[in-house]
Amino acid sequence: MSRDPNTFTPTSAGGASLNSTRCFNGHSSGVRMSRQRADSQGSLGPDDDVMPYSDDETDDELEPPSSEGEPDEEEPEAPPPVEVRPSEANWKVKANDRPYHHLPEFQKKVFLCIKKSRYSGNAIKTYKYNVLTFIPLNLYEQFKRAANLYFLALLILQIIPDISTLPWYTTLVPLVVVLGITAIKDLADDLARHKMDKEINNRKCEVLLNGRFQVSKWMDIQVGDVVRLKKNDFIPADILLLSSSNPNSLCYVETAELDGETNLKFKMGLKVTDEKLQEEHQLADFDALIDCEEPNNRLDKFMGTMLWQRQRYPLDLDNMLLRGCTIRNTDVCHGLVIFAGADTKIMKNSGKTRFKRTKIDELMNYAVYTIFVLLILVAAGLAIGHTYWYQYIGIKAWYLNDGKTQTASYRGFLSFWGYIIVLNTMVPISLYVSVEVIRLGQSKFINWDLQMYFSEKDTPAKARTTTLNEQLGQIEYIFSDKTGTLTQNIMEFKKCNISGQNYGGPTTAEGGSTQRRKLVDWSWNRYADKKFQFVDQSLVDCVRSKTNKDATEFFKLLSLCHTVMVEHKEGDLVYQAASPDEGALVTAARNFGYVFLSRTQDTITIWEMDQEATYEMLALLDFNSDRKRMSIILKFPDGRIRLYCKGADTVIYERLSPSSKHKETTQSALDIFANETLRTLCLCYKDISAEEYNAWSRKHKEAQVVMANRDAALDQVYEQIEKDLMLIGATAIEDKLQDGVPETIAKLANANIKIWVLTGDKKETAENIGYSCSLLTDDMQIHYGEDVKGVELGAAVAQEANRRNDPSSYRRGNKKSTEAFFTGQGKNALIITGGWLNEILYEKKKKRRRLRLRRLKKRAPPANPQDGQPMDEKEKEMRQIDFVDMACECEAVICCRVTPKQKANVVNLVKKYKKAVTLSIGDGANDVNMIKSADIGVGISGQEGMQAVMSSDYAFAQFSYLQRLLLVHGRWSYIRMCKFLRYFFFKNFAFTLVHFWYSFFSGYSSQVAYEDWFITLYNLCYSSLPVLLVGLLDQDVNDKLSLKFPKLYLPGQQGKLFNYKKFIISLFHGIFVSLTIFFIPYGAFLQTMGEDGEAPSDLQSFAVVTASSLVFTVNLQISLDTSYWTFVNCFAVLGSIAIYFGIMFDIHSAGIHVIFTSVFTFTGVASNALRQPYLWLTIILTVSISLLPIICIQFLCQTIWPSVGDKIQRDRKKYAKEIKKQEEEEEEKRRIQAFQRGRRSRRSAYAFSHSRGYADLIASGRSIRRRPQARGGAQESIREVPQREAENI
Repeated sequence: MSRDPNTFTPTSAGGASLNSTRCFNGHSSGVRMSRQRADSQGSLGPDDDVMPYSDDETDDELEPPSSEGEPDEEEPEAPPPVEVRPSEANWKVKANDRPYHHLPEFQKKVFLCIKKSRYSGNAIKTYKYNVLTFIPLNLYEQFKRAANLYFLALLILQIIPDISTLPWYTTLVPLVVVLGITAIKDLADDLARHKMDKEINNRKCEVLLNGRFQVSKWMDIQVGDVVRLKKNDFIPADILLLSSSNPNSLCYVETAELDGETNLKFKMGLKVTDEKLQEEHQLADFDALIDCEEPNNRLDKFMGTMLWQRQRYPLDLDNMLLRGCTIRNTDVCHGLVIFAGADTKIMKNSGKTRFKRTKIDELMNYAVYTIFVLLILVAAGLAIGHTYWYQYIGIKAWYLNDGKTQTASYRGFLSFWGYIIVLNTMVPISLYVSVEVIRLGQSKFINWDLQMYFSEKDTPAKARTTTLNEQLGQIEYIFSDKTGTLTQNIMEFKKCNISGQNYGGPTTAEGGSTQRRKLVDWSWNRYADKKFQFVDQSLVDCVRSKTNKDATEFFKLLSLCHTVMVEHKEGDLVYQAASPDEGALVTAARNFGYVFLSRTQDTITIWEMDQEATYEMLALLDFNSDRKRMSIILKFPDGRIRLYCKGADTVIYERLSPSSKHKETTQSALDIFANETLRTLCLCYKDISAEEYNAWSRKHKEAQVVMANRDAALDQVYEQIEKDLMLIGATAIEDKLQDGVPETIAKLANANIKIWVLTGDKKETAENIGYSCSLLTDDMQIHYGEDVKGVELGAAVAQEANRRNDPSSYRRGNKKSTEAFFTGQGKNALIITGGWLNEILYEKKKKRRRLRLRRLKKRAPPANPQDGQPMDEKEKEMRQIDFVDMACECEAVICCRVTPKQKANVVNLVKKYKKAVTLSIGDGANDVNMIKSADIGVGISGQEGMQAVMSSDYAFAQFSYLQRLLLVHGRWSYIRMCKFLRYFFFKNFAFTLVHFWYSFFSGYSSQVAYEDWFITLYNLCYSSLPVLLVGLLDQDVNDKLSLKFPKLYLPGQQGKLFNYKKFIISLFHGIFVSLTIFFIPYGAFLQTMGEDGEAPSDLQSFAVVTASSLVFTVNLQISLDTSYWTFVNCFAVLGSIAIYFGIMFDIHSAGIHVIFTSVFTFTGVASNALRQPYLWLTIILTVSISLLPIICIQFLCQTIWPSVGDKIQRDRKKYAKEIKKQEEEEEEKRRIQAFQRGRRSRRSAYAFSHSRGYADLIASGRSIRRRPQARGGAQESIREVPQREAENI
């Protein structure tokens, strides 16, 4: 459903305006207007310039009740009522009356008969634990993990004497270590949340209590309180603006926390509250009743009424100050708290935090489940073996009689549980804690990376989670916001065309072109903005000489035709522009000598080179998304009447006079500017006679008071005067990309990562930025929404029959569908708007249809795919699959004019049907849903708006850092984690399965092959440190080579380094090593004789030899797998072996036997066994045979079938020289960058505010101070507030 721009006005370059948004009831005139305009253009599709309906619209809003048989589109139009609909008006707020909100009718049931007020307090709570609940809750959460619960059950089994074959401490010690480390990590995270909550809840604010304002904490504010806010204060709740120190209760707010946008919005109090609620005693007597909608997450909508002194007053979003915003340029304002705490719109927009798991986590869990099954099968097999052994052998052996009268079956049953305990190390308890340690270390490396530190804002990269690092190495799709993420939100006046002559390239003082980019000296202009940069001296000379009339008119137009507000502050002029585009144009005019100084309700004053001039403003024809232009009609001091107009070339050229000059040359210039991805505007004028103006003015006044379709009537009147225009020239503004964005996108594309841009911006602007950042290229075939609709419908009809006949032709989750949507050989790109997205995915039709059927109480008739209606949920799902398949065939996808919920829906569709790993990156609150929906969420910090950062998993200041996050840290983390898991499973299989082979020689009696303390310390001390360091430090190639060769990223996307196949290989590797470690010493011990004539063939000596062989083998195996050697790695390997021998000799020493006689019983076993040379030879032989096959396989793979990484590692010195040389060449290219004109013309993006400006405010005179300050003398400095534009929903 399309909306009129007045119903949903986007600001600047995109998003829904937080100011001047007018909501509607039922089918407003705006909706019908939009539909008529679309029809007039010959399209039944949605308006590309209008945001689709919000996902939080109520059913009543979407479709009002109508009688049966009446089509929805032909409902009679009615003027909007003042009162709010009953379906929404059930939130009541009484001013200065706290007890009112605790009345029984406002209570809600919490649990059983316990009730509390439905109105939330203003305190926020994000922490999970307190002092009393930490230990029980944390233990409960940890034991929800199957592995921890499993080991707790094992510990209980080991207490049972008949079952236990191992001491209880062999399980208790590792379990306590794991639980303790995890608890400490959780405690640290929760303490950080406590600190943040405390800081926010303890902020101070003035609240009206007992008739006077008192300083209170945010947490103590309640609904219905009257608060006083001062300049630069954060707004503590969603507040109804009552009055302010500015005239007519105008209040400026910065919405950076909501949408990342720093250009100011204005809010206005009601006239009645402005006049009657200025003093403290007046505010104390204020007792209005507010009746409004319930709390919701719509940032663009608020509807309500205020009942005061027996009068009702309508309320809308213009009257609301939302939590998270900041008061600017307003000394004092007063407001009434409507929504507090969790009910505020910013908190409602935070969405549910989804617990994110990596693919590695899922594989690891599957592997652990496989080990569980394997453990049970092995234990069951050995238990059956023990049953038969005891029945036929054991019962006959008198020396094995234990005096118990247990049957063979019962003994087999006990043996089963005994083997569950003995073989429990197949399920490694230390696996999870080791993984957490590795992830924590990898997160710290991201935080410490100086190449991801943004010095200008003192903003380091921040890994806000420690559980997703390896997922960064598997990203397949990136979903990016545009404004504030790809761009800097800084607009710069770069070039222009005046009278067919292009300006903006480097020139000398004489006007000749030059390659040197020497900046223009503005010292001649005392009003100049010193930050403004321009390189064409010839244009400055032309303007100063006043010889070129068109150049004079060009900059005069820029200084007069705008809706910029100006405020005098301590001798300065502060500009407030509806968009940074307008600010950039007015600043350019100022530097060229035409300075906008002030305006009143009907005059504009500017400084023209050397004198001040005041023009009478007769009419201001404001911009909207349909007109794509704005005009101003001025009366010159000499009595002439002239219309100045600026707008998109597509609408200006249709209205030019046949006698207008330079049309062809200007059009060529526009093509060149657009190919350089600059945002363009055409400037023109028209002289109007007094008679013509008077006749038009009468029509204009009549249109201004029309009650129905007022905007359409005004547009029609505007058309009558905006014709026969004379072209002056064109401007070209650069929407500056962040540094390194094109290079980053190119590198990520080479890594086979597809980038989708999801933005609330205009289609034209988004497309231009797509070209500017190299996401779109000239060799791509661009497809738009209307093209997609045809392709989708045709494909749906063609494929539906095949699917019904052969449902297996497409299975959900397949990476590729059976048929391609685009048959051409070239590259494809898709640009689609939110309206078309709804059309394609049935989002609008589904809701309308459900409502209509609900009203009529009928079942849905069968639908035909050709009519665009879904047959059922299956058909809807198939349609979504088609769309995802088609979009994924494209090299680039841009979704523009989309709502925050639609952003999240697009991400979810790709995750659902492609089973792909996704990453979302954004900088505003409108990106929060998208960030939370993706597998990885990245927030752009340093832009003042922090909502996206607070909801993200990773945060940094520049989009270009994304390539390092993924191609370096992500790839390394993935490689390290995969190597760690493969090795970890291997070493545990090699360790545990020795018990399995030993059972064949011990009557399957659940006896262990190792000494008890070796079993306890194997995973904690003897084999943990080397693999941990590989998981933390290993790298196949360095960071520069990782960036130079993005193809190295492909194995991660394909999941080649750790999958179920790799797990099975690790299992068989462990089986082979365990066989070697058991049977070679067994053979050596079978018939041997020591040098001293004694045969050390006892079990304890055998355990020492097998344990020593195992420790050597696993530590040397990790050495073979280590790609990046440091002193620490070497120390860890040698240290682990040294620790093993140190502890082994200690526990076999006489000293410890004296202290713990019953625990350490085998005194001198180690020293006796290891002084035999043939046992050392046995250990060497065992280790050699265990490692030799692996060495051979690695050698063959690296020489005969080398991977890309192997080849690069082999030639890394050569590539290092190339990288150094390439860096020098790139630096040289940056100095001299030649422009090559592309084949396509991309002149569609126009530099303009994409919302209505301040025209209504200017015309009403509400912004003009009651007591204007005199402007005395020359201004010492005139500055413009830094403007930064971001999407605003």
